[in-house]
Amino acid sequence: MEGALMFLPLYLLFFHKIYAAEVDIISDSRFLTDGDTLVSATGVFELGFFRPGSSENRYLGIWYKKISLKTVVWVANRNDPLAPASSNMLKISDTGTLVLFNNISGIVWSSNTTSSQNATAKLLDNGNLVVNEKNSENVIWQSFDHPTDTYIPGMKYGRNLLTGKEWSLSSWKSTQDPSRGEFSWSLDTSIYPQNLLKQGEVVKFRWPLSSIRFDRDSLLNRNISFTQNNETIVAFSYNLDNSSAVWRFTLNPLGEVERWVWVEDDKKWQLLMVLPKDICDTYNICNGYGSCSVATFQTCACLDETRFMPRNQKSWEIAVWSGGCVRRTPLDSKNGTDGFIKYSNLKLPDAQISWFNRSMSRNECEAECLKNCTCMAYANTDIRFEGSGCLLWFNELLDMREIPESNGGQDIFVRIASSDLVVDKKGGANIKIILIVLFLGCLLLGFSATWFWFARTKSNGSEPIEEEDMELPLFSFSTIANATARFSPDNKLGEGGFGSVYKGLLEDGLEIAVKCLSKTSSQGLDEFKNEVICISKLQHRNLVKLLGCCIHGDEKLLIYEYMPNGSLDSFLFDRTQSLLLDWTKRFSIIKGIARGLLYLHQDSRLRIIHRDLKASNILLDLDMNPKIADFGMARSFRGNETQAKTKRVVGTYGYMSPEYALNGLFSIKSDVFSFGVLVLEIVSGKRNWGFIHPEHDNNLIGHAWSLYNEGRSMELVDASLAESCHPSEVIRSIKVGLLCVQQNAADRPNMSSVILMLGGEGSLSQPKPPAFFLGRELLVASFPSRTYPDGSINNLTITEVDGR
Repeated sequence: MEGALMFLPLYLLFFHKIYAAEVDIISDSRFLTDGDTLVSATGVFELGFFRPGSSENRYLGIWYKKISLKTVVWVANRNDPLAPASSNMLKISDTGTLVLFNNISGIVWSSNTTSSQNATAKLLDNGNLVVNEKNSENVIWQSFDHPTDTYIPGMKYGRNLLTGKEWSLSSWKSTQDPSRGEFSWSLDTSIYPQNLLKQGEVVKFRWPLSSIRFDRDSLLNRNISFTQNNETIVAFSYNLDNSSAVWRFTLNPLGEVERWVWVEDDKKWQLLMVLPKDICDTYNICNGYGSCSVATFQTCACLDETRFMPRNQKSWEIAVWSGGCVRRTPLDSKNGTDGFIKYSNLKLPDAQISWFNRSMSRNECEAECLKNCTCMAYANTDIRFEGSGCLLWFNELLDMREIPESNGGQDIFVRIASSDLVVDKKGGANIKIILIVLFLGCLLLGFSATWFWFARTKSNGSEPIEEEDMELPLFSFSTIANATARFSPDNKLGEGGFGSVYKGLLEDGLEIAVKCLSKTSSQGLDEFKNEVICISKLQHRNLVKLLGCCIHGDEKLLIYEYMPNGSLDSFLFDRTQSLLLDWTKRFSIIKGIARGLLYLHQDSRLRIIHRDLKASNILLDLDMNPKIADFGMARSFRGNETQAKTKRVVGTYGYMSPEYALNGLFSIKSDVFSFGVLVLEIVSGKRNWGFIHPEHDNNLIGHAWSLYNEGRSMELVDASLAESCHPSEVIRSIKVGLLCVQQNAADRPNMSSVILMLGGEGSLSQPKPPAFFLGRELLVASFPSRTYPDGSINNLTITEVDGR
């Protein structure tokens, strides 16, 4: 029968084409061919053949009929595309099987079902393609049982434990290839149910089953139902009160779970949620007994520093958290003296090795855990009301993060040695004593420092730079003059707001770059001293190396290693030179700058805020490796300091963050903003400051944001990169850039997160609107600004250090 269908008379095909609009049911006498569509009763969904994007391959799929932007929610033959030149047909065979075949390869896809009676297929108003026995409601097969990358109202998500049937999502390989991609989103039911996002077999993100997550996440969640029938079916489904609302969940090719709603007035899909949303959603980033937080400078921390410590302290300090944390005091479960400490507002740990009972009280749960020496923690399975149910963990506690209670954070009771339980009872008095001693010590230290400063100022009359402060050699003026041929114009490399830079050659053959601080420069002695002292203490392959300095009368010189390829801007914004920067080099430069910034912010002896990161301050060595330069505006922090405020705002237009430009507030996040601008400039080959587009007045940041919202990010890419770029890396870089230029500093990632994201390891959240710079006026909704006659903004003087 199936073979005979391939040779149906041409007149029958022609006759069917004429009446294609009347088709609402597929049966043994009706079928779909190319150009035909099957429409649901009210015209909400449509079934037919489509081509994704610019692809020539064709697929059988279901999409929204009433939405102007074609959005496919299900694909039948996702792994077996139909050849461009083939003739295709969908029909039900006499065995009740839904069959898709063509004139080239025969059967391409089938529902793989059989029925003793004749069957028909119908597309329902909820988007479900259903095969029924004729004149019966008995469902033989339905598309809702075979989801692809999209979850819509009425579908199930979970598993039938009795039959093994699973309802899960799998990503498209790319936006133009619906074949099964490398990411999957499923409900793991091996022990206690939890949601898992996997790349192949590797878990990338996990979310535990928690009633609070669904009670408080959104208005939509009041319509989500969870089913667990006699431990045989574990599944979620949801329906909408408002039938006119159009919602969908998707797993995109980048491995992100997204929730969308169609906005008819704007004729576009509005993104409401994305998971993973930040670096702390990266699976098990802090390892055993570690907890991740996006609100702190150090992303990972042990659950409790008084009871846990990093397994490898040195690695922990340089943001290598893979070793996790260990207990300071071993458990003594044999004597039954262990107890529990409550930790609140956490994402519950991975439940791969666990046990649960939904009927136990919390006291019964605690007693059950104490019975087993390998039980490390317990929590309620249902935290509504007074809490009920029992969940036990029998291994190290993995994959935890801080989460506010309103967003799904829960309490967990962790097993602790009896001696560590005393900390809570006696620690209060000890803390008071310690605080008093610390206060007196700080007071005495402050008096001593003040006395020393006055004494030094009085005796010296000024603050000369001492060689021991600089920790680098002092060159004689004659040595530098000879090296540069008396500062010959032929040796001049360039000039900036600070003065001129000359190439030199020392007697031992070492090439150097000499930065001469101009007498008229806005950078004075303070900036010169600042750069000397700051950079002399820094050593990193992505920071320019300062070899020494020279002070001769009014002359102030800095001697650097020579960078033969000059500054990044000389390549990036030059039509000819930019051709030498293919995508591989540009991506390497982005990652190199990120590593240099991470060192400044986190791994150096002092926490350094550069404050003037821009393309002209990135130098390139012989192999085009980037090195951050010019630390005249840098500021250092000690201890736990993370931000400061100034009345003199220095920097370069187009790179300054809004909180710094308007309020004088600078932090590592103001450097992150500048880095984000740099990323967008490197990808596009265009300057943010002075960017002109014929269709709008936005700067480069605004242009990138608009393209991203419209799904056209690849249009931002420099035309010279058309053949060399890797789209996945480019799109990831653009998204990282937009995350770094978000208006609110707290929303921006730190550089350790940026490096993970660029390496494809970190989770990329959905960027929020950036700060837009239009012309020379800063437009930021939540930062009121006013320009005064003297050029200051909100009483903060803005100095452009280098107008390039």
